[in-house]
Amino acid sequence: MLRTYAIILILLSMGVSAEKVSVSYYKCVTDRGTIFSQHPCGKNGTIHTLTHSNPEAKIPAEQHFKTLNNLEKKQIVRNLKREIRAKRQKSAILSRDRDRDSREQQARLNRVMDDRKKQQTIRDVKKQLKSINKQYLKDIKDIDKQIARLEKQLARYQ
Repeated sequence: MLRTYAIILILLSMGVSAEKVSVSYYKCVTDRGTIFSQHPCGKNGTIHTLTHSNPEAKIPAEQHFKTLNNLEKKQIVRNLKREIRAKRQKSAILSRDRDRDSREQQARLNRVMDDRKKQQTIRDVKKQLKSINKQYLKDIKDIDKQIARLEKQLARYQ
């Protein structure tokens, strides 16, 4: 008899704990960030459902959309800062590479050689330095544009 009561009690508790509570929300990604809402917020909005099975836990009156938005905003800011740092490091690497290539070209001038060959080497070195600087300036200009774009995005989120 005691065994039967125990089995009934276990079955009843399983039935109660299996009761699920779900909350639906919408997630919209715009050019200004991600927005979480209780109502459809745009044509590209997707519906998401949160489900939990603890019947004693109450569904919050407000569904913490502001918290979700702030978390996503912090993540975007962190990623933008990382990207900006990576671009600046790439710029420094390009600068070091240019300096190294320039030193190598200058070292060619210091070698002992006859006048005719020296004039030819000087012309070649000038041509190479011009090419190195032209490529460096092009690459730096692209990186600076990317950094400016990323900083502009970062300013929108801060």
